[in-house]
Amino acid sequence: MEIGSSVFRHNESLVTRDLAGEKVIIPVRGKVGDLGSIYTLNSVGGDVWNLIDGKRTVAEIVSVLGEEYEVDAATVAADVRQLLDEMQEEKLIVSEPAPGGQE
Repeated sequence: MEIGSSVFRHNESLVTRDLAGEKVIIPVRGKVGDLGSIYTLNSVGGDVWNLIDGKRTVAEIVSVLGEEYEVDAATVAADVRQLLDEMQEEKLIVSEPAPGGQE
């Protein structure tokens, strides 16, 4: 499957807050925040986080960011893919079925 057509959503067992220009993500395990596993995203990473909604494809996220930051699509795509890979590895995001039921 081409990653551009992939769709992700936030893991439901997280708490997020905006703090001093960064997005702070705290996993919740057993109804308690896991303070040993706090993640922070800078403003660009926070923008990616905000665009992950379970509906937008990765290609759509890349397009929005490319326009907002006036960066070429290849650079944005590589950076977004790397961040999404890291978020998946840390179980911060979950893959959704592809739009139209295509996998």
